Amino acid sequence: MAEFFEALNERHAAMIAAQPVFFVATAAEGARINLSPKGYDCFRILSPKRVAYLDLGGSGNETNAHLLADGRITLMFCNFQQPALILRIYGRGEPVVPWDRGWDELAPHFTMLPGTRQIFDIQVESVQTSCGYGVPLMELQRERTTLIKHHAQADPREWAGKYRTRRESIDGLPARATDRYIAGDPGTIPD
Repeated sequence: MAEFFEALNERHAAMIAAQPVFFVATAAEGARINLSPKGYDCFRILSPKRVAYLDLGGSGNETNAHLLADGRITLMFCNFQQPALILRIYGRGEPVVPWDRGWDELAPHFTMLPGTRQIFDIQVESVQTSCGYGVPLMELQRERTTLIKHHAQADPREWAGKYRTRRESIDGLPARATDRYIAGDPGTIPD
């Protein structure tokens, strides 16, 4: 049975901390719904009513564009171990890029990874838990390092030039420029 909460509690925080992956969904009027999986250690609970996650450059910038157009965001965590549980965070978010006023407050909560382009700052409106009886039991083998290795080996000027032109979603919605790139040392990337 589903339960709703006004904010995250300690039990929710413990469940979230144990998950190696979460899912992000956004939408905007007249646009496709975007649903993306997120890995790495990139999610933080800042308070019971505020969360954030570090975003790396990838195939698009749909979340950025959707939040600018609509603001709504849903995050979903599935417990792939016991007990069976699904947790959704419903909220409103905004992209914060390195030159924004809020960056200096948010950035210390994260380890900057190669390819970091923004942090999504999310105000929690409600939290829902429900059974996860339809979710399989699975074990994490390891994180994939391909995306981080790719960004660590990229020339930041080339990366910025490539993404500087990506200022709209696949549906033509405007996205904020995220053309500053946080470089990393490829020697620190595990196999």
